[in-house]
Amino acid sequence: MKNRIVVVSIFIVTVFVMSCKNNKKEEILKTSEIVKFNTYHKDVTFMKDYTSIIELSDASGKSKVAIAAALQGRVMTSSAFGNEGRSYGWINKELFKSKDTLEHINVFGGEERFWLGPEGGQYSIFFKKGDEFTLENWYTPRLIDLEHFDVEKQSTSNVVFTKKASLKNYSGFQFDMGIEREISILSKEAISQELGIYALGNNIKAVAYQTKNTLTNLGDADWKKETGLLSIWLLGMYNHSPNTTIMIPYISGEVSELGIPVNDTYFGKVPADRLVVKDAIIYFSGDGKYRSKIGLSPMRAKDVAGSYDSKNGILTIVKYNKPEKVTDYVNSMWEIQDEPFAGDVINAYNDGEPSPGEKPLGPFYELETSSSAMSLKVGESGTHIQLTCHLEGSEEDLNPIIKKVFGVNSSAIKNAFK
Repeated sequence: MKNRIVVVSIFIVTVFVMSCKNNKKEEILKTSEIVKFNTYHKDVTFMKDYTSIIELSDASGKSKVAIAAALQGRVMTSSAFGNEGRSYGWINKELFKSKDTLEHINVFGGEERFWLGPEGGQYSIFFKKGDEFTLENWYTPRLIDLEHFDVEKQSTSNVVFTKKASLKNYSGFQFDMGIEREISILSKEAISQELGIYALGNNIKAVAYQTKNTLTNLGDADWKKETGLLSIWLLGMYNHSPNTTIMIPYISGEVSELGIPVNDTYFGKVPADRLVVKDAIIYFSGDGKYRSKIGLSPMRAKDVAGSYDSKNGILTIVKYNKPEKVTDYVNSMWEIQDEPFAGDVINAYNDGEPSPGEKPLGPFYELETSSSAMSLKVGESGTHIQLTCHLEGSEEDLNPIIKKVFGVNSSAIKNAFK
């Protein structure tokens, strides 16, 4: 893609100079800027060749969200400036083009996908009973990988999906469940309220959507710790850049009381030049150049995470409904666990080469949140709500919002790894 961009840019400039030397230099820059990022319209048009896409928009028509019912009501991408705005979600176009399905997982991308946990352990839903916890035995359940969710109702700004399903965990317990996933696009006024700020300036482009995700126990047995519990797990895949930094505020306090601030050993310890733990905030690189993952426990996590692309002026904010005084979260480590309900609440992932010379999945970066472990009696329901917001503007316009939401300024983020 980079080679194509270079060739197109050289062609544009060459023709331009030959045909009209007196035109302004700014027009050249404007022309070449068009090919620097995928527009929302381009990405949505591409996906419509392979799957049905539901689009939501606000009253202005500027904020747009594209959703795939065939991929569990997945938010594939969004825009803060209509069809010609930047496409924020990472989309695996190579997999779409192949028209193939893979055995273990189908990474179609998308900036918020509905998953369930736990991934590993004695209550895993990704491994069959008795299998070793190896990559060869790891399979994403079709329910959260390839199955279609039904459209219950739909309007221009809201859509509700439903699904009835069954899953059996590693210990042999069967979960019979109902799933409801409601997605709503927010107005600028609603975004301001959710972020706790007075108003979004006219110079800021904005798109935000909220998803309300509910599990209901439809079986004839209660869901108990002794037989395993499920959690709702939402994962967002976004386009990386060399200037993207992930920010996660955390609860300060002694390690003896709250545990370590961050778990950074998922794929081996994260190097110090890619993960910086400051007072009350964690900085993690989202450059797509080094495969790594971090997580925060319920004792450390707050209700927000985000990222800032300082070069392109993109602030992404993810907020969720973190219940107070709840510490039971499913553990996804690939092993028989001593503490199966000592899992993380917030995760962040940076893609890169799995090993030197090996092709990365994307690259992209991820922000993830999980519900608590859902101990549900027959007929009971549990809900996990998440807000995803993209704001695009100048550093001057975004800085007050960064300070309000994350407690630091834009300069601190830009210099986090220096």
